[in-house]
Amino acid sequence: MVLSPTVDRPIRVARAAVFTVFALNGFLLAMWVVHIPVITDRTGVSKSMLGMFILLMSGAGIAGMRLAGPLADRFGSRTLVGTAACIASVAVVGPGLATGPFTLAVALSCFGFGNGALDVSMNTQAVLVERAYRRPIMAAFHALFSGGGLLGSLLGAATLRAGWDVRVTLVLAAASCVALTLTLVPRLLREARHSAEAAAHPGLATVHATDRDDTPSHHDSTAHDSASSRHDVMPIGPDAAPPPDQPGRDRMTGDHGRKVFALAAIAFALLLAEGVAADWSALQLREHLGADAATAALAFGAFSATMTIGRFGADRVSHVFGRVAVVRYGSLIAAAGLAVIVVSPWIPLTLLGWTMAGLGLAGGIPQIFTAAGNLGSTRAATDMSRVFSIGYLGLLAGPTVIGWLTAVMSLTTAMVVPMVAILLCCRYANVVATPRAQ
Repeated sequence: MVLSPTVDRPIRVARAAVFTVFALNGFLLAMWVVHIPVITDRTGVSKSMLGMFILLMSGAGIAGMRLAGPLADRFGSRTLVGTAACIASVAVVGPGLATGPFTLAVALSCFGFGNGALDVSMNTQAVLVERAYRRPIMAAFHALFSGGGLLGSLLGAATLRAGWDVRVTLVLAAASCVALTLTLVPRLLREARHSAEAAAHPGLATVHATDRDDTPSHHDSTAHDSASSRHDVMPIGPDAAPPPDQPGRDRMTGDHGRKVFALAAIAFALLLAEGVAADWSALQLREHLGADAATAALAFGAFSATMTIGRFGADRVSHVFGRVAVVRYGSLIAAAGLAVIVVSPWIPLTLLGWTMAGLGLAGGIPQIFTAAGNLGSTRAATDMSRVFSIGYLGLLAGPTVIGWLTAVMSLTTAMVVPMVAILLCCRYANVVATPRAQ
């Protein structure tokens, strides 16, 4: 008799904890963003100087990402999630306490570093939970990040309307997030140490979510086999499970290195398009079709709304059709949306194009992170940090490249660049497929 797979309670608790960590990250970022006007007024920072400081914060974030990968592999993602979340929570107070350009630059560097480390460590933890669930759930984690950002924006706006001092708001937010982090960390999953026993039994090398004895009883070996299989490396939908760790597969050489680079390139292209949408969608609608400011704002609203909704549904699509299908056909939908935007002569049609772009891009990045965390390497977090940091460069480069191109062509014509990048993702979507178990 084959028992239907169930999920142990500690793993369900871990999933809820990781959901909360993603929401906490989005909340902290929103706490900074919503207070930018107040903070720049207090510190006397101009818009051009603020742009340089944001670039500095992004650079510190990339440094945090690159450092977080090896640290998570060495000490475990659970430990690093707690450390990075506390650093980011405390650091969010810094911009509110800044009194001038120098102190603001230092504060943003610290916040960016903590946020970058948290990005990698929480995604590594999400891969562990997804693997234990044996079905796709990564996209939902990223949807919770957006939800946390929305909550932070609303609370920040409410405190500003109420006349709260920015320092009070940020201190309360930091204290709440540190307290929440301390309650969440014990509920996260802990990686097994790689040992001779783990190499002989790959299922034991995934996660140790409980302290229960997995020795089968003489009277219920069938039930034990079904239960213990839940801790094996997860086959996600039609995509096959990754092979167990093998000697020499944890170094950036050969096929493994090329796979990491390919995933990073796809992440770069998708995040380039996402960055362009975030920074240029409203201006594109206003410049191309003469929309007023309120109507132009609907462009990014349509994009972000369908991206959030799409991430809640992407896991189910991935479970049925596989990661490759999510990236390939999602990229095709997004590219079609950008094509509509380029040729559209009407505001409603342009809004439809941004809606398609958001929906198409929604599921791609979560599938890439899942693939990066399941390459069969003993340094999964390091692989993810490489993919994440290179992809993040795309998020920064996209808006900058479009800005440069507007000197020689219209903003709408420049949208062809992210469209071509996304089409390349469609062409090479098979890089997110996981090698079949040997």
